[in-house]
Formats: sequence, structure tokens, C-alpha cells
Amino acid sequence: MLAFKLAYRNLMGARLRTWLNVFVLSLSFVVIIWFKGVINGWDLQARRDTIDWQIGGGQYWQENYDPYDPFSIDDSHAPMSDAVLDAIKQEKLTPMLISQATMYPEGRIQSISLRGVNPDQKILELPTAYLVSENDEIPAIIGERTARNNKLTVGDYVTIRWRDVNGTFDADEVKIVHIFKTDVPPVDLGVVWIPLEKHQKMVQMPNEATILTSSKEAGFIGPIPDWEFKNHYFLLTEIREMIEVKSIGGSVYFVILMSLAMLAIFDTQVLSIFRRQKEIGTHIALGMTQGQVVTLFTVEGAMHSILAAILAAIYGIPLLAYQASVGWTMPAGTDDFGLAIAETIYPAYSLGLVVGSTLIVLITTTIVSYIPARRISKMNPTDAIRGKIQ
Repeated sequence: MLAFKLAYRNLMGARLRTWLNVFVLSLSFVVIIWFKGVINGWDLQARRDTIDWQIGGGQYWQENYDPYDPFSIDDSHAPMSDAVLDAIKQEKLTPMLISQATMYPEGRIQSISLRGVNPDQKILELPTAYLVSENDEIPAIIGERTARNNKLTVGDYVTIRWRDVNGTFDADEVKIVHIFKTDVPPVDLGVVWIPLEKHQKMVQMPNEATILTSSKEAGFIGPIPDWEFKNHYFLLTEIREMIEVKSIGGSVYFVILMSLAMLAIFDTQVLSIFRRQKEIGTHIALGMTQGQVVTLFTVEGAMHSILAAILAAIYGIPLLAYQASVGWTMPAGTDDFGLAIAETIYPAYSLGLVVGSTLIVLITTTIVSYIPARRISKMNPTDAIRGKIQ
């Protein structure tokens, strides 16, 4: 307690120098917590939207399917067994048939992924209820990005050419019946959704599918021959890796900001020890051991982080709370990067984030304060009282 009292008195006596260091450290607190909060908010939003719109509780891929190999698409289909059809009736699974196609909006050529989906499915957030066939028309829904890139609106007819299972090309017009908005580009960019039965008939693949998406409640319902189950960990790999990359990039800014703050504290401690040689000698002459004096100066430096945490809480809590309520609006065009990014990201803060950031700054400050304080252990008390350091 004596060390804390003396350290506090010395810091308050330094006045401006102390509060400048404390303010810089408090900025480190706030910036670290804010950036980590934004990354956490993005991670939660991207995972939630991807699960709701694309992967549900997991997916069964036909064993030949590889989303990164377009040449595998033609062979990525298989008949659905009776067990699968029963699971579909129980709303545990929803099938999806994928094929490559070409769209001709206003005479232009656009390669697309043509995907058949059950209009009655309730597992994904896709507004498939609009895929109600009237007469012999082929209804289609597309995302805002696809509509914007191809200048399509609701009610437009556009020609689509595809190749069936026998390799024969065919073409027909589809009617855009709905344009949806989503933060998940893989279900939007270059994708046209049509009724599953229509799609199966067009490509002559009756009762076949490429992907079976399970509901959140069902998840893995057991092994299915010719199909491989992909869980959330696998399906969210891209998001997880992107978050890790962004976190590493943000760490560079943290290191720069912390280095500036630690350099200021280091210089302050060195100057303090140089100017307070007589005080150090007096403490030792009055009975304090050199180790106790080292502890005093180390605690004095570490208290910068304690005061910084208090100051950061005073202006940081309302600032971060306001940011969490209004969110951080992403720049225009970010949604075309192919990543699940919402127009506005709402930071997510946790107790672990705040406590972890506080401990990192406190431990770093303590270490930086101890390094110059070690010089005290080499002092001769008599020379210290006379104001000389060997």
C-alpha cells in the first residue's frame, strides 16, 4: 500500500506530463476495444446472415461438387433417395440443383449460376415463395446486385440458355418476379433462382439435386450415400480466415499506437529516475531496500495504465455505446467484394474483450516501467544522495 500511495503522490506531482501519458494510453484502450468490437460485430453479422441465407444447419454436397471448379458442375448431381425425400417433407432438408447457364440481358452475354430451389422451403431466408409458376412461364428471383449489374427490374423477361444432361443446348425466357436484398453475395452475384421442378425438367434431371441444405434444428441427420456433409466450421472458412486477416492487419496499428505510448512512459521513467536520484538515495538511507525502490518506480509507471483505464471509461463508454447503437456505415461498393458485409456493421463488445485489452496494456506498461527501474538496483546510496549515478 505504501508503494501505491507514494506512486500516486508522485504521479499527481508530475501533473501535465502524467496526464499526457495517461491520455495517450487511454486512446490505446478505446481504439483497441473499438476496432476489436467492429471485427466481432462483422464476424457475428456475417456468420448469422450466411447461416440464414445460404447454409442453414449445414449442407450435404453431392460427392463430385466443388464450388471452385466450374468443370465439376455438370457432374455434380444425384437422385434423391426415399429417405431424403422423407426428410424434405419433414422440413429437415431442402434440395438445390445447380447448373451453368448464360443470360442475355439487352443482348449482352452474362454467365450465371442457374439454381433450382423448392418454392415451399422455409429453411433459408430466400424469398422463394415468389417462385409460383403461372401458365408455362418460368419465374425467377434475383438479388439486387445481379439486377443492378444487368439492369433488370421486376416484370422483365430475359433469355437464358442452358445445357441439359445429354449436352444439348436449349433456351427460354424467364420472368423476373422478385428482386431481393441480401448481405450474402454468394446467393446474389451472378445467380438466378428458379423453381426446382422447372429446373429439373429443363436439364432432364428428374428428382436430382446438387446440394441438400439442412435446417438449423436438424443439422447433421446422418450419412447419406453419394453425399458429403459439410458443417458450419467448413462452410464458414472464408469468413473465419478473412476475420483473422483483418485482425492481424489491425494489430499493426495497435503496435504503433502502443509503441508511442510505451516510449513516452519509458522516457518519463528514465527522466524521473535521473532527476530523483537524491530522493532514491534518501529512501534507501531511511531503510527501504533497493528492491522496494524498484517496485515503487515500477508501480508508479504501471499506474499510468490504471489511470488511463479510468479516463478511457469516462469518455470511451458513451462513445463506444453510441457507435454500437448507430453502427459503422461501410463505404459504397463494399458489397461487391464477394464477402458477407452489411451496409452498416454494429460493433459487438464483450467483457472478455474489455478485460483482455486492459490486461494487455497493464502488463505491457508494467514491463516498460520495470526496465529503466532496474538501474536503481545498481545505485550506491551515498552517491545517490549526492546526486551521482555510477
